[in-house]
Amino acid sequence: MNIAVLVKQVPNTTEIKVDKETGALIRKGIPTIINPDDLSAVEVALKLKATHGGKVHVFTMGPKSAESMLRELYARGVDDATLLCDKAFAGSDTWSTSLVLSTALKRHRFDLVIAGRQAIDGDTAQVGPQVAEFLGIPHISYVDEIRGVDATHCFLRKKEEKQSMHLKCPFPLLITVLDGIAKPRYMNMTHIFNNASRDVEILDNDALAIEKADLGIKGSPTKVKKTYAKSITKKTTAESLAPEDAAERILAVLREKGGMPDAL
Repeated sequence: MNIAVLVKQVPNTTEIKVDKETGALIRKGIPTIINPDDLSAVEVALKLKATHGGKVHVFTMGPKSAESMLRELYARGVDDATLLCDKAFAGSDTWSTSLVLSTALKRHRFDLVIAGRQAIDGDTAQVGPQVAEFLGIPHISYVDEIRGVDATHCFLRKKEEKQSMHLKCPFPLLITVLDGIAKPRYMNMTHIFNNASRDVEILDNDALAIEKADLGIKGSPTKVKKTYAKSITKKTTAESLAPEDAAERILAVLREKGGMPDAL
């Protein structure tokens, strides 16, 4: 089976700075990592490939520096990698990003598209479902287990807050997965040597031919009205207590805040 995985390079820090004019994150000079949910998605794809054959093709939209992330994924075992890179894409919201990704995916044929549930720098969880809508295929979010696949269907479990759903869905299909679905493997030394000279496909908008009015900040229907850092109003008091005293202290605070009845 042929599998596409959507990945994103995200800031490896909690010290995020925001452009006051655009509301976008300032990424220059900040170390980056592969989004954790997406890395789990790659591992799911590699396990399916090992069992059922086929290829794993990863896609990302980002700056030229994201090429190094894709080469790291080569070292983990993916077969192909595509970087969608154009100044016209800069500042795109989830709708515009999903348009770019889906346009690139339409150049190929995939049985399954996998994405992480959400990116840690945006937390919207919108890109996966929006890509599926652009592609016109079913999508299932919050998947925490692939129970099996056959020639035409995928059997999986979708996690809800207090229950799980066991579903059967036909291919082609897009799913978003939780980060606990699979533990990502380490890079393989053989893959590192064998893929050192491999090319990453880089596509700009000349190749995708998307209307420029639908790209970047101007083409994004989501407008950030205001972005600000949460102010700290009170410092936390640290106390060192014996376990039994700590329990009593916690109960006292909960009662004071109205979160615990006077009598248990």
